[in-house]
Parts: sequence; C-alpha cells; structure tokens
Amino acid sequence: MSNLPDYIASAKPIPLSSRAAWYKTIAPTYAGVMLWFVFWDYLVPGEGTPGGILSAGIGTALIGLLAAALICHFLFYLVPGLLGMQTGLPLYVVGASTYGARGGLFMPGLLMGLLQFGWLAVNGSAVSSVLCHCFKIGLESGGIKVQMPGFWHGSLATIFIFLAAFVGLKGIQYVGRVATWLPLIPLVVLIVLVAKTAGGLAEFTPEKVIAPAVAAAGKDASHVGPVAGALGLWGVIGVLCTYVVGFFATAGAAGTDIAANARKEHDVQWGGLVGIVLATLIAGGAAILVIAGVYGGYQGAGAHNLIAPAHFGIIYKPVDLLGDIVGEKTANLAMIGLAISSFPGGCFSAFIAANSFKTTMPRFNSLLSVGIGALVAAILATTGIADKVIWVFKLIGASFGPVCGAMLADYLLAGKKWNGPRAGFNPAGWLSWLVGFGVGAFNLVVEILLLHPWATQAIPNLSVMKGYVPCPPVSAFVVGFVLYVLLSVLGVKTRTLDMPPQPAS
Repeated sequence: MSNLPDYIASAKPIPLSSRAAWYKTIAPTYAGVMLWFVFWDYLVPGEGTPGGILSAGIGTALIGLLAAALICHFLFYLVPGLLGMQTGLPLYVVGASTYGARGGLFMPGLLMGLLQFGWLAVNGSAVSSVLCHCFKIGLESGGIKVQMPGFWHGSLATIFIFLAAFVGLKGIQYVGRVATWLPLIPLVVLIVLVAKTAGGLAEFTPEKVIAPAVAAAGKDASHVGPVAGALGLWGVIGVLCTYVVGFFATAGAAGTDIAANARKEHDVQWGGLVGIVLATLIAGGAAILVIAGVYGGYQGAGAHNLIAPAHFGIIYKPVDLLGDIVGEKTANLAMIGLAISSFPGGCFSAFIAANSFKTTMPRFNSLLSVGIGALVAAILATTGIADKVIWVFKLIGASFGPVCGAMLADYLLAGKKWNGPRAGFNPAGWLSWLVGFGVGAFNLVVEILLLHPWATQAIPNLSVMKGYVPCPPVSAFVVGFVLYVLLSVLGVKTRTLDMPPQPAS
C-alpha cells in the first residue's frame, strides 16, 4: 500500500448496497446531457454549410445522427462505464491504470476539471443569448442575433457563470434535487415545436433548405443543382459524428463516475442505450424535423421571417425560430425555461472541476481555484470565444478521444477488467494521448490559422489542409487505441503497483 499515492490508497469503492438501477441513475443523467438545448440548437447548421445537415435529406441526417449516437455509446461510454461498475471507483483512480498513478492526477483528472470551465463558458454564453433575445436587450437591429461581445450579453453570462460556480462549489446537493426534472423543459419545447411544424415535412426537399442560403448569398436561386460547400451523404455523416461525439466526449469518460452507481453490466448497457442513444435520437431528431418542417412549408421570399439579413445567414436553429412557430409570448416563456434548465449543468460543471482540483491540488484552496476558473470562463463568454460552439466541441473531442481510446485498449489488454494503477507516468498512455490529441486537433488548428493572413502566407497550401483529418474525435480515438496497444505490446509501460484498491463486493 505504501507504493500507492494517497488519492488511490484512500479511495473507497461505492458499495453494491448503495447502487441503483439504470433508470434511476445512468439513463436520466445522460438524458439530461443530451436534452441540453445548446446541443440540439446548434445541430442542424452543419458548420455553416448551405442547407446544413439537411442538404442531403432528412433520412441522411437521421442516419448520421444514429451513427454518432452509437459511436458515443459503444466507443466513448461503454468501457469507462463498465470499469466504473466493476470497481465502484471514480475516473481519476481508474485512469491511473492507463496514465500511471502520478500521471492519473493530470490525465484524465486535471484535464477533466479544466475542460469543465470551457463547458461553463459555453453554457453561460448560450443562456445569456436566449435571455437577451427574450427580453430584447443587446440585439442587432434585425432582432435575430445577439451582439458578441456586448454589455448585456457579457453581464448576464458573467452572472450566470459565477452563480453556477458558487452553487456548484457550495450547494450542489440542493441543485441535484431539481436537476432530474428540469430536462423535461427542453423536451416539452421540442415536442411542441415538432407538433407545430410537422405539416411541412411532407413537402420538404433538400432544395428548399439550400435555395434560401444561395439567395441570401446574392446568387441565382432559380435552379439549385450541386452547390459549392453543401454537404453530401458522407459529409453529413462526418459532420454529425464530429459534432455529436465532440460534444459527448467528456461525458463518455465521465461514465466511470456515473456508472460506479450501477449494479450490473445490464445496467451499464441499458443506461447508455436509453440515456445516450435514444435521448440523442429524440433531441437531435426533433431539431432536424423542426427545421425540415419549417423549410418544407417555405413558399418563397415572402414567407414570415425565415430568411434573416444576409450578414446573419439562414436560420437553422430552432430557438431562433421559436417566435415564428409558437408566437412571441410563448417563445419568451420557453426561452426562460431553457435558460433555467441549463443552470444545473453549470453547477455540475463547477462541482466536477472542484472535485478534480481538490484531488490534483489538495493544498490549493478550491474556492480560489474554482473562482479563477470561473473568471476565465466569463472572459471566454464575454469576448464571444465561447460562442464558437463547434470549436469547443472539436477541442473537447480531440482531448478526450484518445483518452477513451486508450482506456478501451487497456481494458481489452487486461482481459476486460481494471488492470490496477501503474507506477508513475505510464508512457503508453501519455504518448498515445499526445499523438491522438495532435490528430484530433489538427483541423481545428488549421481553421484558426486560416483566420490570420500571416499564417496563409507563411504556410503554403494551408487551405488545402482544412478538413484533412476525417471525423477528428473518432480519428483521435482510433489513434489513442492503436498506439496504446502497440506501445504496451512493445513494453513501453510502467509496472502495475501492488495492492490496488479492490473492486466493490
């Protein structure tokens, strides 16, 4: 036991007597994540492409969504969940097998904590945007898009972030009492929107959603054939897998903590199939149907408020169309409800970050560390950086894709069980993460560099490199898995420490 760091030696498995069925723990937890309005509201735009993910039809979009949901369940969640169920231990302890007893403090422990403030920034920015829209403050003249940055947007985002951080640090037990029910708000909103727009689905064709985008760009939309930038079959599937998996990646790894409350493998499987796969199909599928229904009923330039001013582009986000679908008063109530339903998620992000910091930096005051993190989150939100949701998802996917890949490799190499903590920093884990992160973040780095003229001049053919890595989060996962297996077989790993924590009995 003396070889084990304190955080491992003192870890206590959750006893079986304290665990519960999948429909009481895993499924509602993940359903709450996938019903978060930021997930489904940004789904259809397809990274700003003409027609978004509907450019190849409703069926293709739903197939891509299903593929992404299955990847989330089977590749990113299942093994962390099974390890949590087998051991009853949290992620930062279980991860010590992959990254070493010392390395596990930082990967995935500290990394998970740091990324929570990215989530908190996105949450604060999104909530502030809907509230500004609701109360008509800080809006552009067209009333469609919130100014970024702006006084009201920044102020509301900052208040939300610091309030969520404080409650998450001090009073998370109170938030947990209502968090189970608040996800019903976005579910009800989606059901109403689908019911209101379903009449246009029969008339929907990809041309109806692509043509307004062409017209808004000032081009001839009288005949819409293949459009430059519009996604085809594989493009839609690739974008959806990048978006959904990137969004889900940290939640997948957190399956260790969530499923530590599960009793059997049956609970882990069904909890994920219902809470992840089914909830993703319901939330994402509803968003797809809403936008398809709106544009299916689109009859031309005179249609009510479907085409935004040209500098804002076409509206593919259900929340932006709320007023047109259900009326302004009902839309305002819905937006307030969506903002309220997001608060527990912000509190849980701060709570996870605080636990991570307490473990990795026990001598550092958690109030100060969370406060600094909240300040950084507020800066990201007020400057508009957090509004680049796709970039955030890509960064998270690049960070945790190789983590989940290496954990799967370690699980299989150990005979489908937890191997126990390894000494120090396990090279197989760290090298697989570094290379996997580089692969997963490659496209994002290129996108950022393309925004700067000096980069395009200094790096020949930089624009050709955009999109070079297919489905970055999944590519990062594959690289992490393959490299961990290869390095472990070659013996590039540290020894397993004696007397690891025993699985719960």
